[in-house]
Amino acid sequence: MVSPHLTKKTSETLSVTLGVRKLFQVVYREQNQPAKESEGEAKIKVSALISKVAFYYEKIRNYVDYNEEHLHRKNAVARILKRQLVIEGAVKIAESEETSRHLLTELIRAGYLPNDKISESKIDEVKNILEKHLRLREQAMPRGITAQMAKLVTAEKRELGDWLIGLAASEIESILEVDKVKEMVISDIYEYLVKDIKLPVNFAAFEKDLPIQIYLSIYRTYLKFDRSMLGFIIFKYYNADWWNPTEENIAKIAASILPLRSAIEAQLDHPLMKQLDKIINKYTVFYSILVDMIKEDPARLYETIKNKPQVFSDLVKNNFQKKFNQTKARLWRSGINSIIYIFLTKTIFAVLLEIPATKYLGEQVNPFSLAINILFPPFLLLLVILFTKVSSNDNNKRIVAGVEEITFEEKTRREPIVLRKPSVRGSVIGFIFSLLYSLTFLISFGAVVWVLDKIHFTWVSIVIFLFFLAFVSFFSIRIRKNVQQLIVVEEKENLLNFLLDFFFIPVAAVGKWLSQKFSKINVFIFIMDFVIEAPFKVFVEIAEQWTRYVRERKEDIE
Repeated sequence: MVSPHLTKKTSETLSVTLGVRKLFQVVYREQNQPAKESEGEAKIKVSALISKVAFYYEKIRNYVDYNEEHLHRKNAVARILKRQLVIEGAVKIAESEETSRHLLTELIRAGYLPNDKISESKIDEVKNILEKHLRLREQAMPRGITAQMAKLVTAEKRELGDWLIGLAASEIESILEVDKVKEMVISDIYEYLVKDIKLPVNFAAFEKDLPIQIYLSIYRTYLKFDRSMLGFIIFKYYNADWWNPTEENIAKIAASILPLRSAIEAQLDHPLMKQLDKIINKYTVFYSILVDMIKEDPARLYETIKNKPQVFSDLVKNNFQKKFNQTKARLWRSGINSIIYIFLTKTIFAVLLEIPATKYLGEQVNPFSLAINILFPPFLLLLVILFTKVSSNDNNKRIVAGVEEITFEEKTRREPIVLRKPSVRGSVIGFIFSLLYSLTFLISFGAVVWVLDKIHFTWVSIVIFLFFLAFVSFFSIRIRKNVQQLIVVEEKENLLNFLLDFFFIPVAAVGKWLSQKFSKINVFIFIMDFVIEAPFKVFVEIAEQWTRYVRERKEDIE
């Protein structure tokens, strides 16, 4: 196989951009370099049999705490740290090495890391990170009452503690899987766009924020980082010495932890965020398609680009169609996971509530309404998945043009992308729009209540139906997001779409609010985290030690 090196430009070929040439080289090296495993280096190994128990437990827990799959490991790290810090109270700086070993062992048992593949040296990496964060936590949230902590009520202190755990989990996650190809893509997208995205003339208010906002948007749209992971990026941005901080650095950060957190939250909710996400999402789609093509056979694709650039557009079109089909397949998996989540955490309790509440009020239980409330959530999600739109010809053409834009020097963007000034509505207009939005809310829910009343739903059944309608409407938007992000052309406005948005958005907004509120009081999560998980993990640890002991005795006999 020939390594993709630079070739001399001829009048009959298009020249590949420097960033894409580097991307070819990184992919080629990653695919062809020999494995770095050292035969003499010790690896972390757990019992395969015991790990199956922990693996299935983790699967069940992920069903009752719905999150995107790529966030499961980071959330597991945060949960393990929180359990040890808050519930067991066992994490101390002096014991950070043992805690790090325990953390990696749990991740391996749960299937988040490969068994007998992770070097023992990774324990020291996690230990160094953990020690920094434990020192920060001790100084930012001391046991005594400080002037800084006196400002916070109990709930705010708990939120601050969770936020600090989120930072630690995000940093640990960043070293568990280093992907040089993704790092190269992020670097190239940033270098390509930072020079082209401009603020409006005479609008310098966000000039200093623009570079970091572009950077955050790339991580948010390309790697799908969540809020805590993005918060850690800004945390590093504000604290350049965090990789190897002194005690003085940590003390300084801890002393200003509240204003620092406020500054980070302000960046995460920046007025430019939505505009940038819309622009940058298109380029992350272009790069993700190009990376998939390169990974299939970097040398052959490079030769094709250099010698037969006219064939490249067909390759892009075919690869995009494959990616779109794969994303729709993931949509089905997400839909099934959402249905299981809603059934386990909401449907059971709603149905158990509907029957006794209806009888208590002296009304007859309506089997028809009960059946609808049980079957409605999966049916609505099924409809949403079935009617998720496919890519249009215009979208396919824009995808091809976009990939060619980032690949060839001759087709790169020549005009800057000028952002709009964030709109600021006057108080009168804002009040009028709020009234109109409230009107759509009343019309949407009022129409549903009227229909349900006509088919003899009790008011208890109506409330439960409205709850599911709002909740599933929000989840339908959430699970379709990955497919919708592959549509890079503006959706044409028509009367039907306008009416659907008019009635659907208020319902989905209520669903989002309910999801946020109910996630804090998820009974299953409370039971699993505070009642089951700690003794379960002790049982797994004892079982692991027992199997190791039996194995040792067997070896003695042999």
